[in-house]
Amino acid sequence: MLFTHALPVLNSVFDLITVTFISGLIILSVLSLCFIFHLRLKSKSITHLQGFNSLWTVRFLLVLFIFLWAITELLRLPFFRRKYLYPFSPSFTVSQQANLCKVHIVLSLGFFEPAFLVTLLFLLNASIRKKTPNDAWAITSVLLTCLPVAALQASLIFFSPFENRLPSETSVVLHDRLGFQSVLCAYPFLSGVVFAGFGAAYSTWFLFSCWRVLSLVINKGLRVRIYVLASTVLVALPLQVVSLGFSVLWSPREELHGVVSLVGFLSAFCCATTGEGILVIKPISDALDAGGNCCSWTPQAQRTEQTEPAVAVGERCV
Repeated sequence: MLFTHALPVLNSVFDLITVTFISGLIILSVLSLCFIFHLRLKSKSITHLQGFNSLWTVRFLLVLFIFLWAITELLRLPFFRRKYLYPFSPSFTVSQQANLCKVHIVLSLGFFEPAFLVTLLFLLNASIRKKTPNDAWAITSVLLTCLPVAALQASLIFFSPFENRLPSETSVVLHDRLGFQSVLCAYPFLSGVVFAGFGAAYSTWFLFSCWRVLSLVINKGLRVRIYVLASTVLVALPLQVVSLGFSVLWSPREELHGVVSLVGFLSAFCCATTGEGILVIKPISDALDAGGNCCSWTPQAQRTEQTEPAVAVGERCV
């Protein structure tokens, strides 16, 4: 009853839709982990699966970052906080809820989403390398890319250097006529600018990587997967950036803010689900079905009968 009293009906519907999609993403992530560890166990007894399994740590990182991003998205929802956090902490104050919104922004826009996007790109680039990248290099690449973004987001959120010049609210308190209070999270303008900068650099890098991969792939099925992945990321990520920009035009109390926030969330959701489906579930399924002899990419140079070393069987699939 507290929830229905304190929140506008339309915003509560948006929260329920978001929770539904997050639940689906968590289930998909658990399924992806099952595929990864199933292949890991299979590769110990089937020799020709070992080459493909060489990237299992990177795939695990991708799924883990997506899972953690989904969990942090729950923190911004009053519906989730009221139903699942309040029973364990009845003294959860308005100030603590506001701090939770700040933590959500830093973790979501600053680390976990950039981390799963960079890991996705790392997997895409690894698919055309003759030598399997070291797992430590994958982790280092993600940390070197994402930690500066997270640090910048944290400094803007917790210290608010431009508080009096630009929209910088991270939350607002909603009161109703019965005296109930709910804290609604918001995205500050500069947080959106930082994420937009990351998105612009990432989209350029991603587009170049897709062009390189497509120049080597002649398998029609693999080309279709790469086109789907590229079109999803290159449309959804700019759409999320635009949504963050428009979200500062309305207060979280207004229903239009809920619409814009939902669009931004669904954009990131599409990137996550497409990444797991194309880079984790589908290639592992193909490898298991075909006994590991799947996704053998033939470099385009072989069409001209040049003798180049073939890409390792199963190791470079997407």
